[in-house]
Amino acid sequence: MHMADALISPAVGGSMIAVTGGLIAYSSKKLKESLDDKIIPLMGVLGAFIFAAQMINFTIPATGSSGHIGGGMLLAILLGPYAAFISIASVLIIQAFFFADGGLLALGCNIFNLGLFPCFICYPFIYKKIAGTAIDRKKIFIASTLAVVVGLQLGAFSVVLQTTASGISSLPFSTFLMLMQPIHLAIGLVEGFATSAVVVFIYNAQPELIASMNGADLSDRVSPARKVFVGLIAGALITGGIFSWFASSHPDGLEWSMFKTSGAEELERPDNGVYAFLGELQKKTAFLPDYNFPVSKNAAEGAGEEAWPAVNSGTSVAGLVGGILTLLLAVIAGIIIKKRKNVASS
Repeated sequence: MHMADALISPAVGGSMIAVTGGLIAYSSKKLKESLDDKIIPLMGVLGAFIFAAQMINFTIPATGSSGHIGGGMLLAILLGPYAAFISIASVLIIQAFFFADGGLLALGCNIFNLGLFPCFICYPFIYKKIAGTAIDRKKIFIASTLAVVVGLQLGAFSVVLQTTASGISSLPFSTFLMLMQPIHLAIGLVEGFATSAVVVFIYNAQPELIASMNGADLSDRVSPARKVFVGLIAGALITGGIFSWFASSHPDGLEWSMFKTSGAEELERPDNGVYAFLGELQKKTAFLPDYNFPVSKNAAEGAGEEAWPAVNSGTSVAGLVGGILTLLLAVIAGIIIKKRKNVASS
């Protein structure tokens, strides 16, 4: 559900960047008040895991579409809403600048759509209400799945609203909406099951970690056990380095909806003004565009249809490098917030 710049007007894109910047500042302020050193490495490792997981598109049967996890709800469950929002923002920033996944003008929209709803709406008002304080596996499954589905539905609806408000595409509101919501319902169910599986794994390995994150008292945070860290790191490495070869070649939910609405999976971006500037900037910063080694336009056109699984060293390198960059950015963000907390308290 990464929006491209072709869907967004400068006014909408700029406004959403400002809103997202405010949310990051708010999250940083709230995190500064409660940040525990124990959570900083977990922010990095989980960010790397979500980066790798987003590389794997899974096929939605009988639709010709695919989807990938958003990850915001998983981060919120394990980190709390403020650290989760910082972490998902780190993932999306790395994707946009270094892998050309999502437009730079649309970056604020993407962070808002994939971060705000799971972290600040679905986590506190759905997941925590259902999971409660007496957590068990059944509650984890129900709460995680329902929260993910609602969060993705809200995010998909927000994409339609932002596109319509921009008024630069030919996507009619009602048709676009009626395609976006059902396909993202299917995607949300799969992500909900995947989220539940990861949370249950951590619950089995270290139940007090889930309990402390779900409770109101942030002083109850505990250091993740070695089994949890090893599992997440191994998951990030294997997913980004190997499992990414098995990603579905079908268009994702947003591309599928655009194709069904307009006949094109990608719309032409205006080639002037802020679009041209940000497009050139992204070309310079994206050293592994589309999660692969750069190729010339002629080579890309003559390559033909890629085999499946797409065993590709470029994809593996992109998965590993992206995970490391995301880990570093999330950890650096945590360290900066920690230092600001220490300065404020001294």
